[in-house]
Amino acid sequence: MASVSFAERLRALLSTADAAADLERYFGLDVLDGVVTPAFTGSRFEHLDGGGDRADIANVVTAADLIAVQTLSVQVPPPAALALLEGHLAGEISALLRQIPADTDMANAEPTLLGPGSPADRAWHLLKGEKGLGWVTTNKLLARKRPRLLPVYDQVVRCVVGHPESFWLSLRAALAADGNALHEQLHSLRDGVGVPETVSALRICDVVLWMSHVAGHKEKDCGGVPD
Repeated sequence: MASVSFAERLRALLSTADAAADLERYFGLDVLDGVVTPAFTGSRFEHLDGGGDRADIANVVTAADLIAVQTLSVQVPPPAALALLEGHLAGEISALLRQIPADTDMANAEPTLLGPGSPADRAWHLLKGEKGLGWVTTNKLLARKRPRLLPVYDQVVRCVVGHPESFWLSLRAALAADGNALHEQLHSLRDGVGVPETVSALRICDVVLWMSHVAGHKEKDCGGVPD
């Protein structure tokens, strides 16, 4: 899918009348007859144990990160978890994380920060190459460590937005177009329903897209590539 078509589709999906209500439901903010609807477990993904990008642990994978990933319905197998916490992957992924800024939004990132051969790209391939860590789990783990820069991306989101050659670069271009218009739209959507400011624009984008299609994805058995 061409980047322009991707951007147009993304804007349309994020501008639906259901977007705000879906955010409220996901984060447990909607109230029906005086009762707050329980949140999806993923509503704790970014905030569990203070967040994966907390200053003191931003460059290491922690046990809390692995639990946070589970809130998004994937699991890091024990051998891979041990490798990340105290084995051969721990030092390698930490060295790469130190080269990936934690305070940069994807919309403001230079394409080289996300492109082939970048530390982020190398971290993705390092994790993806570990037995038991598929592309979905890899994306979610990196999103936990760099929530402003790297997006959650799974079968449901891929099904609804398509599969561009580079999801990261296509999404960055869409968010940055017209003076970061879509990035700011996501912030406005977040603020309008009372989701905390600590939830990134990328995560708002992911939740809206996922909520818009998860039911249909299951019903239609879209057949996304297994993790």
